[in-house]
Amino acid sequence: TTQQEKEGIYLSGNNRYEAQQLNFSKIPGSPIAYWVGKAIFHIFGNDVLDNYYSIKAGICTGENAVFILEWHEINFTKSSMYDHFNYLYSAHNKGGEYRKWYGNRELVLKYNEDALKKMEMREGFRHDGKEFYFREHIGWSKITSGKSSFRYFEEGFTFDSAGLGLFPKAAQNIFLTLGFLNSCVAEKLIALLNPTLNVTPMVVKKLPFTNMEYVEVVEPCVKNCIDICKTDWDSFEISWDFKKHPLVAGRLPEPVWGDVSDEMAFANTSLSYTYHMFWENQCNYRFEKLKRNEEELNRIFIDIYGLQEELTPEVEDKDVTVRKADLSRDIRSLISYAVGCMFGRYSLDVEGLAYAGGDWDSSKYTTYIPDADNILPITDEEYFKDDIVGMFCAWVKKVYGPDTLEENLDFIAKALGNKGNSSREVIRNYFLKDFFKDHCKTYQKRPIYWLFDSGKQNGFKALVYLHRYNADTIGNLRVDYLHRMQRIYESEINRMQDMIDNSTNAREVAASTKRKDKLQKQLKECREYDEKIGHLALSRIELDLDDGVKVNYRKVQTARDGKFYEVLADSKNIMGKQREK
Repeated sequence: TTQQEKEGIYLSGNNRYEAQQLNFSKIPGSPIAYWVGKAIFHIFGNDVLDNYYSIKAGICTGENAVFILEWHEINFTKSSMYDHFNYLYSAHNKGGEYRKWYGNRELVLKYNEDALKKMEMREGFRHDGKEFYFREHIGWSKITSGKSSFRYFEEGFTFDSAGLGLFPKAAQNIFLTLGFLNSCVAEKLIALLNPTLNVTPMVVKKLPFTNMEYVEVVEPCVKNCIDICKTDWDSFEISWDFKKHPLVAGRLPEPVWGDVSDEMAFANTSLSYTYHMFWENQCNYRFEKLKRNEEELNRIFIDIYGLQEELTPEVEDKDVTVRKADLSRDIRSLISYAVGCMFGRYSLDVEGLAYAGGDWDSSKYTTYIPDADNILPITDEEYFKDDIVGMFCAWVKKVYGPDTLEENLDFIAKALGNKGNSSREVIRNYFLKDFFKDHCKTYQKRPIYWLFDSGKQNGFKALVYLHRYNADTIGNLRVDYLHRMQRIYESEINRMQDMIDNSTNAREVAASTKRKDKLQKQLKECREYDEKIGHLALSRIELDLDDGVKVNYRKVQTARDGKFYEVLADSKNIMGKQREK
C-alpha cells in the first residue's frame, strides 16, 4: 500500500479502530494496544503472578567461560546433579533455546566456597537470588526468538541472569502455573506486555493470574507433558540422564511406546526394523500426545480467561518441542554412541555413563570391550583391522548380530549419504570428513573426543577421549600409530613403484602412479606432523578437566617451552580467536 492509498483510506473513515484511552491504563505499562478486545482488558483486573510467586534473576559470575561449563566437559565424579552440598559443580539453569516443559539441562556451575571467592574478584559479579538456589522452580529464558517457553526444574539447580526463575511464595501448585505459562493465553499476554525479545521478571510478574481451581484437570496433563519432554530429552546423549541409545535400547527387554510389543522388537535384528518400528513409532506417539495435551491445556485456559473470541487452542507442529525421527540425524547419533562405547564412555552392559573421569572399572564392560589405549585411528583406506571402521563394524555385529551385519551397514551408509563404492567405504568417508564436525556441533564446540589431524592430505587422523587422556597419550599416539602409519606409506609407495616398473598394463601403471603421488604427499605431511607431535610428546602434558575444554585444548598443544603446535582439528573455533604466536 502506497502513502497516498493509506491517506485515502484514513480520510474515507474506513477500517478505523476506536478505543477508550482509559482501558489502556488497565494494562501494566499502559501500552497503546488499540487492537485488544474487551475480554483482555477485563482480565487485567485479576490478581497478578507477582502476588503468588517470587520472580527472580540469578547469578552473574563475572566470567562465564571460567565458572559455567558444559556438563560433559568435566570430571563427572566431582559433580552431582541433585546433591550440590558435597560437590564442586551444581546443575545450572541458564535459559537456552525455545523448549517447553523440560530440557535445556546442559550446564554446570562451579559453586563452592573456593569458586565463590574467585567470582568475587571479577568485575560484574552479582550473587542475585542466592536465597532461592536449589529450590524447585519454573525457569525460562530471558532472551527469546519470538516466543517464550517455560520449563520445570526440581530441587538442585542454581540459576542465572539469563535463565530466570519463579518460586512459590506459599503453597502453590507449580504444575498448574506451568500449564498457564505455556498456554496460548500467557503467550498472548506476554506479547502484549512486552513486544521485544526480552521476557524479563518485570514482564512475567505482571501477568494476570488467579489461584485457579482446575488442579485436578491441569496437573496430570502438565506432568504428562513434562514426562514426554523428559523422555525425548534423555533419548540423546547431550542429556546427563541419558541411559542408552534408543536404537540400541530397542533391542532390550523393556516397554516401548506406540503399537510395538517387546516380542516384535526382538523378532528382528535389522537396524531398519528397529528404527522404523520402534524409534519412529515412539517419536510419533510422543509428538502427537504432546500436541494433544497442549491443545487441551489451551482450551482450559481460554475458558478460564474467557478468551474464546480472541484465541483458538490449536498448536502448530513447529511449536511442539519434541523431536520427530530423523534418519540422518539419528544414525549419526548412533555412530556417536558407538564411538562412546569404543572409548568406554558408554557400555552395552550398564546404563548411563560408564566412565567420565575417576577410577576405571573394567567390570562394567563384558559384551563389548573398549579400546585399550584410548586411541582410534582414522585412515582413508583399510590399512589395518583395528582402525575406527573395523571397530565400528565389530560393534554393529555385537549389538545386532552377525546375520544382518551387511544389511545394517548398508542401512547406515544410505542414511549417511556420503560417497563410496561400498557401505564400509561410505562409513569410512564419514569418519574421515564429517564425524568430528558433527561431534563439535552436538557438543556445542566443546568436544570430548579430540581429533589429532595432520592436515588436508589426511595423512594421519586419530581420535582420543579427553576423560581418558594422560601424560603418555601423545607419546603413545606418536610411536604406536603415527610412526606405524609412516611405515605403511613407505611400504605402499615401494609397492606402487614395483607395479609401475613391472606392469605392462597402461591403465594399471597410471593408477599406480596416481596412488604413489597421493601416498608421497601423505607421507610428507606425516613427517612434518611428527616434528610437531614430538615436542608435545616429550613435554608429557597433564590436563585438569576442571579447566574445561577451551583451556585444555590450548594446553595440550602447548609444549614445555611455551610454543604452540597446532595438532588438533578446528583449534581456532574451539579455543576462540586468541592464538599463540
